[in-house]
Amino acid sequence: MSLALAVPLLLLVASCLVVIGPDRTLYTRTKLAAYPVGAAFVGAIVILWLVATEGPITFRFYDPTSIVSLAFPMGLYIDRLSAVMMTLITGVSTVIYCYSTGYMYQDRHFRRYLALICFTDFVLICMVSSANLMMLFLFWQVLSYLLYLLAHNHAHAATLRGAFKTFTLLRVADAAFLAGIVLAYQLYGTLEFQDLFARAAGNPLTLSLWPGLEISATTAVTSLMFIGAMGKSAQFPLHLWLPGSLFAPTPVHALLHAGIINAGGFLINRLAPLFGLSSTTLHIAFVVGTLTAVLGATTMLVQNDIKKTLGFSTIGQMGYMIMECGLGAFSLAVFHLIAHGLFKGTVFLNCGNVIHKARQEPALPHADPHADEQEFSRLTWFTGFTTTLLIPLLILLVTHGALHIPLLESQGTVIFLFFIWVTSSQAILTLTRLRAVASWKVSVAMLFTLLFVVFVYLFAVESFTAFLYPNPGEVASYFQAAALPARLFDGLIGGTALVIILGWFYIYAQAHGRTMWVPSLVEGLRLRLYVLFMNRLYADEVYQALGQSVMRVAHRVDKCVARWPE
Repeated sequence: MSLALAVPLLLLVASCLVVIGPDRTLYTRTKLAAYPVGAAFVGAIVILWLVATEGPITFRFYDPTSIVSLAFPMGLYIDRLSAVMMTLITGVSTVIYCYSTGYMYQDRHFRRYLALICFTDFVLICMVSSANLMMLFLFWQVLSYLLYLLAHNHAHAATLRGAFKTFTLLRVADAAFLAGIVLAYQLYGTLEFQDLFARAAGNPLTLSLWPGLEISATTAVTSLMFIGAMGKSAQFPLHLWLPGSLFAPTPVHALLHAGIINAGGFLINRLAPLFGLSSTTLHIAFVVGTLTAVLGATTMLVQNDIKKTLGFSTIGQMGYMIMECGLGAFSLAVFHLIAHGLFKGTVFLNCGNVIHKARQEPALPHADPHADEQEFSRLTWFTGFTTTLLIPLLILLVTHGALHIPLLESQGTVIFLFFIWVTSSQAILTLTRLRAVASWKVSVAMLFTLLFVVFVYLFAVESFTAFLYPNPGEVASYFQAAALPARLFDGLIGGTALVIILGWFYIYAQAHGRTMWVPSLVEGLRLRLYVLFMNRLYADEVYQALGQSVMRVAHRVDKCVARWPE
């Protein structure tokens, strides 16, 4: 218990150490504050080991049976999910803090910035280790306010607009989250996680929206809470706050994209037993996540700024994570969350160096146009085609068809196999230049990439799933609740496979100096779509027009109320 309390308190001590004291000792204190931040990371690792070996850590500073507990619902519940998130947050935060002491040293608001970074880490740790839903929501709210403050340079007009947009959109999502909490308390009489899950599972209720239309109580509760997750994890159409926040300092983005943005995925996993009772909400999450992944990835491809590109990349990856939750693959979503957090935190900390280098050398990051290109390698292309298409498809089709293993009754198995295939294909297509080096080296790199992705995903499926959700029956119930209709599921699998195969043929044609015939109608549509996605679907303009309309209506209502006789 002492160690569990020490981790967030160390981060709070680091924040106070930066704030309290004279300016002449500020730099020394900022260096000293790195030690409690690092100690918090070490403590989180120890907690992870203790929770894995001895079970969850639970203690409360309130009586859960008393209504007064809603006013002061402070306590800690650290299970394996919380311990994993604590380790991720403190580890990334240690690197970001040490980087920031040098990166932001000449900023006039250096003290405030570092204090806010440490305090944000404190809030994140308290949120992921909350003992009940009310405490989680309170720190969730504080985090929303901190996102406004972390914009940092509010004297800059664009920064202020982005901070205000962040604050506004998160208020909408948080209002729905709060409505879900109130509804859950009214229906089940508790906000304690385990009690809430048990009562929801043991007492199925229905709500009547209006005569003739009824929905499950768990669907109503989880749908409202999912809107809160959509806001924090930048899901369409509540994603616009993330690109608008790109004027903040680079280390803030590293923390945002490596930690804060994962809050939605954490919330769904924390409430997985509740979400697992509602197939409707899981299907909604799947649709929203898929749409966000497609839009985020497509918009990313047409951006001309490195930060915007990384921002929309994060939106696409968060959509990917929510889609995994919607498919019932909760452990895979957490694994994805960790991998993306570590990757994107590192990328954001390095993007400033890339921008600085590009300004010094205008030719970067473009390749030298006079460089000699080697001949196209048939062996390289054939290896990539075989490792990313033929072998995985053959395994999938033989397993499903010839061997008559009932994969359709276990969509979770197909999902994991398909994610392995898609990820390995994407990795090979992204990392490999088809006419760069000797063909045998590229072929070996492709094979190692495939094996690495396969083994990593198998680890995620077996070890990570068993670690986070030790009960196999619970995992099976999530996949069963998220199961899609057979025809729709087959169509999605087949459609995605067709897109990847066509992509390979297009890459072959480009690398081989050939062109593919494209109808003029498709070519015209491609140009229109390019302009549309380059302008981010004109979503900013739509939101601005909507906001102006709401303000006009509010002014009219205000004038009408002012004319009413007292």
